[in-house]
Amino acid sequence: MKTFVGYEKGINLGGWLSQCVVKTKEHWDNFITEEDINRIAEFGFDHIRLPIDYDVIENEDGSIKEDGMAHIEDCIVWARKHDLKVILDLHKAYGFMFDKQEVPDPDKFFTDETLQERFYLTWNHLMDRFAKDSDIVAFELLNEVVNPDFKENWNKIATKAIALIRQSAPDAYIIVGGVMHNSVLAVPFINVAWDDHIVLNFHCYEPLCFTHQHASWVENIDYDLSYPAPISLYKEKSEALDQNHAADVFGGLDGNISPAFFEKIFAPALEYAKEKDLPLYCGEYGCIDKAPIPDTLNWLSDIHAIFKRYGIGRALWNYKEKDFGILDSRWDEKREELLAVLCK
Repeated sequence: MKTFVGYEKGINLGGWLSQCVVKTKEHWDNFITEEDINRIAEFGFDHIRLPIDYDVIENEDGSIKEDGMAHIEDCIVWARKHDLKVILDLHKAYGFMFDKQEVPDPDKFFTDETLQERFYLTWNHLMDRFAKDSDIVAFELLNEVVNPDFKENWNKIATKAIALIRQSAPDAYIIVGGVMHNSVLAVPFINVAWDDHIVLNFHCYEPLCFTHQHASWVENIDYDLSYPAPISLYKEKSEALDQNHAADVFGGLDGNISPAFFEKIFAPALEYAKEKDLPLYCGEYGCIDKAPIPDTLNWLSDIHAIFKRYGIGRALWNYKEKDFGILDSRWDEKREELLAVLCK
């Protein structure tokens, strides 16, 4: 399996150009600045994943918002200056997002050719601006496809988008994830037009019942849970969760949770990446700020043991705010310990 060189220890900039609490010039000018990019480099990360929403860079008619594009350009300039690489992640497309509060009928995207053409237009706009930066910028087609019933539709859409990007950036890294909120179990379902600059992508918040405890946007999860704990407890709690969000990952395991849990659930994806001779990348992982700090450090240590054992690149969710931020004050006394896990 190949290593995703230069994208081995990263962090997400969620909440800036995607999932914004407010959509104002003041927010976009100040939420992330060059000072943040410099700090990320000084922390020891080697790349940033930059989620963007289509409506930050495009009007509803598909025309370009120059000020939104300018923020992406600024970020790439800052990253280049501070020796970081960038993943440009289309987090919300016209007609699709994993969050039904944002897009009430996301499944329509996979059957409506008009919405798909708009998706390709967005990527044309992005390539017109940023193909020239593909020496330090990789391109992630779409964040977190949800419904597994549309895995074949998504493969066809992704294959067409890859061909479009290749016209402008033949050697760029293109990152492709699967269904069930980009579950690691869905990686073997990814089937696109392969080349040696495709990267297989997944997200890992397993066990979701621990990493998302008390999350306001997840049903049946308003409780305290520790890590490590018996797998039987996580399994019991997970049975009440949406299985497109919290896939059944506990089969054949018992006892207390340990790094072996991650090794087991990553195994099919690792085998598929080895078969295709492509890198495997975890574009999101992390624990909510409701989880106790010692337990969060335990969870991070376990998942990192497997990332490092198999050379899996990754980007933590999240740098700042969004319920997961490492810059938040709760980490002030433990940030060095946290960074030692994330970046060493």
